[in-house]
Amino acid sequence: MFRRLMVAGVSLVATLGAAGLTASPTAAAAALAKPATPAPLVRAISAPAADAPDIDVTKVQAHLTELNAIATRNGGTRKSSGQGYRDSVAYVRAKLQAAGYTVTEQPCTSGCATGAGPNLIAEWPQGDAGKVYMFGSHLDSVGAGPGINDNGSGSAALLETALTLAERHPTMAARVRFGWWTDEEQGLNGSDFYVNSLSSAERSKIKAYYNFDMIASPNGGYFINHLTSAAAQPMKAYWDALGLQPEENTEGAGRSDDYSFEQAGIPTSGYAMGASARKTSAQAAKWGGTANRAYDACYHQSCDTTANINATGLDRSVDGIAATLWQQAVTGSTPTNDFSLAASPAAGSVDPGGSATSTVTTATTSGSAQTVQLTASGAPQGATVSFSPGSVTTGGSSTMKVTTASGTPPGSYPLTVTGTGSTTHTATYTLTVRGTGGCTGGQLLTNGGFENGTSPWTGDTGAIGAHAGQSAHGGSRFAWLGGYGYSATDTISQTVSVPAGCTRATLTYWLHIDTDERSASAYDTFKIKVGSSTLTTLSNTDAAAGYVQRTVDLTPYLGQRITLTFTATEDSGLQTSFVLDDAALQTG
Repeated sequence: MFRRLMVAGVSLVATLGAAGLTASPTAAAAALAKPATPAPLVRAISAPAADAPDIDVTKVQAHLTELNAIATRNGGTRKSSGQGYRDSVAYVRAKLQAAGYTVTEQPCTSGCATGAGPNLIAEWPQGDAGKVYMFGSHLDSVGAGPGINDNGSGSAALLETALTLAERHPTMAARVRFGWWTDEEQGLNGSDFYVNSLSSAERSKIKAYYNFDMIASPNGGYFINHLTSAAAQPMKAYWDALGLQPEENTEGAGRSDDYSFEQAGIPTSGYAMGASARKTSAQAAKWGGTANRAYDACYHQSCDTTANINATGLDRSVDGIAATLWQQAVTGSTPTNDFSLAASPAAGSVDPGGSATSTVTTATTSGSAQTVQLTASGAPQGATVSFSPGSVTTGGSSTMKVTTASGTPPGSYPLTVTGTGSTTHTATYTLTVRGTGGCTGGQLLTNGGFENGTSPWTGDTGAIGAHAGQSAHGGSRFAWLGGYGYSATDTISQTVSVPAGCTRATLTYWLHIDTDERSASAYDTFKIKVGSSTLTTLSNTDAAAGYVQRTVDLTPYLGQRITLTFTATEDSGLQTSFVLDDAALQTG
């Protein structure tokens, strides 16, 4: 939670008087190991929230354990400008992508601290796109600690809620969008950047934004932002049903990412359990805990670890998040009829002019059997895909035949097999076309000058941007890898197919290296890899003024689909910056 002091209409006296205290970290550790059983829940919430799942708090705690481990591997912190934050983004992103979310990393190109990593945005691709409910939390910590309550708790709770939504796959009335914000601890900068990047039309689609910041404070209370607002009612109804008698979040007013949305006129609410303010005697009598002590005694400190988590409060919070999401965006329970789809084998190889087959199987996973129409996309030039039969009743199978032409270019091609029934499911089949084929010379890398955002680059894409302190070789954007001055690694990758019929493939790139190292020893390195093979290694000893164009021969990879990776690794001492721009992979 960022310490914003400019809070309109709330006096500092009132904020400090908002009360509180917390159990010791030892007691919190005991709670984490064996959560207290919440009071029996009598759901006084109208359908469809009554169908909302009970989120498994042990899975939320598992995410917190991983965030804590990430911080430990990165100097005890997940601050926005460090590798700990980028590793946190990568962890959350991988989980969401595997679950079927549309995931975007949004670099904060203005207003954020130097080197701050990206916002992470994930949208469940179902429901009315003109009606969006957004749920967010900041993913960064302060530099002094790992930030497991502040704000791993909100981030992990949203992640598990998102994964549960994907698993349950209910029918959606509206879109649900999740945001994990960068640079909150430096001034709500990531969420400010996101909101300011939205057009007025896109802002109007967001019907409410819900924020979750410190929802597992060891001596916490039960607080709701804008308690009496329409947006808050599903959240309040859930905690009311538990007999918790929640209060207005006066301590947190204007201090977390909901404020960015509030300033743009978007309705907001959210849960919180308190930071450094102290618990009153009345609150201790109502909620338990210790009066006249901070809600979180480890606020912004190194002791904000997994031992600093109130598991009961975390459980009540994440279940309330799910209840709110279901109330606002879900039309009903899991679809009556649903199915699964798979392709076996999942890959095949052919010569140009040949064909390959795979069996597409379906199964009824809920409700009754249904008819599923089969289609495929992603076939290479000259290739066709057919199904026999073209539609199946779930539980049945179909033979997929991929036929190539004599002129189909050699290479590896991922095909998407789609089954459409009451819902839609997909499977992937990878086709490899052998042979020499012809060659049409060309440039294979996309966005090699980094001028068009981050796509299709993957990895630590927060390194891409128009960062202060370095300059581009061409245009205004570049990839600044390294430059931290402590142990850190930055990696960006792109996957391409190199045509087999060509006689050469050459990677060219412009690289500027500057360093504070004074020794002739290679302490900090820059490597180029294809797959797991390292092709080039440079270091701080190669530092020079300005950009230098370099080349790498990729001819041995003709006819292959390769992942090209640029990696900068720094040791614990002085900084070395590896500034990459205008990369190209030319064939001929």
